[in-house]
Amino acid sequence: MGEKEIRFEQPPFPLLPGEELLTVDGEWLFKLKVIPANKGYHVRCTRDFIDSTRGSVRAGEQWIVEGPQTFIPRVEVEELGEVEALTVESNTAIKLRARLNFTDRQGVARVAGEEWLHRTSGAYLPAYEEEFVSYVRGAVLTEKEAIHLRALRNFTDVYGKARKAGEQWMITHKMSSTHIPDVNEVITATVNAIILSKNQYCIVKDPVGDEGINQFGKREVRRGECSFFLRPGESLVGEVQSMNAIGKNEALLLQALEKFEDCGGTVRMPGEKWLLRGATEYIPRVDVCVLERRGVIALDKNEGIYVMNTTTGEVRTVIGEPYMLKEHEVLWEKDLSPDVEELLACPTGCCRCSERDPNFTSSRAKHRIIRFNVQHNAAVQIYDYKQKKPRVVLGPNLVMLSPDEEFTVLSLSGGKPKALNSLLALQLFLGPRFSSDTIVVETSDHARLQLSLSYNWHFDANRENPDAKIFSVPDFVGDCCKTIASRVRGAVAAEDFDSFHRNSRR
Repeated sequence: MGEKEIRFEQPPFPLLPGEELLTVDGEWLFKLKVIPANKGYHVRCTRDFIDSTRGSVRAGEQWIVEGPQTFIPRVEVEELGEVEALTVESNTAIKLRARLNFTDRQGVARVAGEEWLHRTSGAYLPAYEEEFVSYVRGAVLTEKEAIHLRALRNFTDVYGKARKAGEQWMITHKMSSTHIPDVNEVITATVNAIILSKNQYCIVKDPVGDEGINQFGKREVRRGECSFFLRPGESLVGEVQSMNAIGKNEALLLQALEKFEDCGGTVRMPGEKWLLRGATEYIPRVDVCVLERRGVIALDKNEGIYVMNTTTGEVRTVIGEPYMLKEHEVLWEKDLSPDVEELLACPTGCCRCSERDPNFTSSRAKHRIIRFNVQHNAAVQIYDYKQKKPRVVLGPNLVMLSPDEEFTVLSLSGGKPKALNSLLALQLFLGPRFSSDTIVVETSDHARLQLSLSYNWHFDANRENPDAKIFSVPDFVGDCCKTIASRVRGAVAAEDFDSFHRNSRR
């Protein structure tokens, strides 16, 4: 009782006592199912039996009946559903995972939880023991693109090379046109080819040696014409650079990073500097640093520059000849006070304090020698702080300051009546010139009068050998006006108003 039997094509038969037909939706006769290609039935064994192809089958076992074939049902087998094959396209693989321990169709023993790739293009119907995880797309490798890989665990790759966990390597188009990453490796980067023309070069940091290991701390110069990929761990110092073409009037300032012997047989010590003069082409070594490009500085007979020796600290001037800085020389910048900077920008070298620009900014090249045109019948005093003595220059003349010299700035009185610090000037006019002033006087009978005075003045100086006494009085205009005003006030104070008025013409 309770047993079931499936009967196939046979002569007519009667139902014996106790037998009955199993009906589904009123139907008791069923057609055999045909499993098409690339499809299958997922079935499960409900009780132990012996199969002609699978042998002894135990209850609970599951498998896939693959098409194309006619499915022959058994009472010991339960249909769970229909499954379809997966399509594996070109340059694509499917990742599978083992549900339990088994041996796959290629005869490889799989352990539960193990993952692997099926790479063969076409339809693939996974067995019940195989679980589909995902599709894996391959990377296309060209002459301009490559990939970096890292091993997740120890394994042997598709090219037959043993890899260790954490190892990194590169795959290029020379090894394969495409690469599908294995389950034991991961793509860390896609790199582009670095192409160097004939006149280009680059510096590679931590290059990979012949043994395939990065030489950390080292650098390598690679020259064109060539094309290469940066391997894992390598990096480019800066960018691709063009070869240094040095003209006839140019030079490169070089510095040694470590001890080496150059092509001329000269031993260079670390930190040593030297000039490589043109005309030539130059690609630096890894142990040489290019500090700067220098050229000849063209100077007229009335032009100059300040040059400092970095070894001794001495500053000197170079005037009136083309000059190229030596390896131990740099351009020295001479700073001036804001007053002098603004006065040098004025055509006459003087300006009123009320007209000064609070936002003035000098456009002077500070390494250029400072020049000032002394006008006719004027004098300039320059103080040399190194020799601790002044010198006076009479115009017309051109003054050039040495590195230790500074202008003497005059602060003069101006306006009517005279006010202190009204004018700033670099040069002192020797006259004859005139000054005017307005003063208030008081007579003996206390009458207050305002007088306008004008008077001529000039400096009695030896023009062949000018004396620094010309500049001994900081504000000669103010002192002169004060002295004359004092005498006028004294003379007027001795007279009454009527007498002063009657005799004012005299």
